[in-house]
Amino acid sequence: MVSPLKSQQQLQQSGKEFEEKTGIKFIAVDYRSGGGTQEQSRVTKEQKLYRQDYCGCMFGLTMQREEQNKLLDELFSPISGAILPASIEERLEIYQKRLELEEKNIPYKIVKHKFLNYREFNLKVIKDKTKVIPSFALSYSTLPRKKTQGRIEFEADGVFYFNRDEVKFITLKYLNDFTCKDYKNIYELIYNPPSFEVQNKLRQHIINEAYDLTPIIVLDEILLNKKLIVELDSKVYEDTKEKIIVI
Repeated sequence: MVSPLKSQQQLQQSGKEFEEKTGIKFIAVDYRSGGGTQEQSRVTKEQKLYRQDYCGCMFGLTMQREEQNKLLDELFSPISGAILPASIEERLEIYQKRLELEEKNIPYKIVKHKFLNYREFNLKVIKDKTKVIPSFALSYSTLPRKKTQGRIEFEADGVFYFNRDEVKFITLKYLNDFTCKDYKNIYELIYNPPSFEVQNKLRQHIINEAYDLTPIIVLDEILLNKKLIVELDSKVYEDTKEKIIVI
């Protein structure tokens, strides 16, 4: 009943039908009249309350995200349980920190900033046309056509270069040495990956450039001059996230 995007007439009719069907009284209040929408905005900002930007149903969320050209990432989480940028889990962490600051009477502000977000949906590295090799792609790895094939031609400073689409490979040992981890195999890496921040530091170490989208893929061992197929479905998109600033 608060959203300026919803029809009051339709809501009241739905409420009336609900009341007739269930016997539960539906009270129709026009919260928008008399500057109610503006007052809601003022109070939520003043009290630093979380304000959801869609009505709460899947249909509203779908429409909203399509208009924003954003993913429905509220509806999925990685199998690793990793906390992804601008995810529900990251937001929960922020608001938990907020509660801790309030309990200690520490002043703060919650501010928003725009950034390029990333989600990976699927990765396969295939040899001999059918055999899938365990693999892991660093964050912000993208393939324009989602599929390429070729061979790893040469190595320089521990980085192996594919002859197609700028794809690069590193070994699990290379990742372990840089991150000070001790992953025994790729599956351990998949189910307990380094944070986005650590992955991006590794990416910048390899490429020495910011905002790089080169596919960087981790393998247990490198197959030189062996024909490989790489399938990578991922998306980079403009997004907004919150952070806490202590003042």
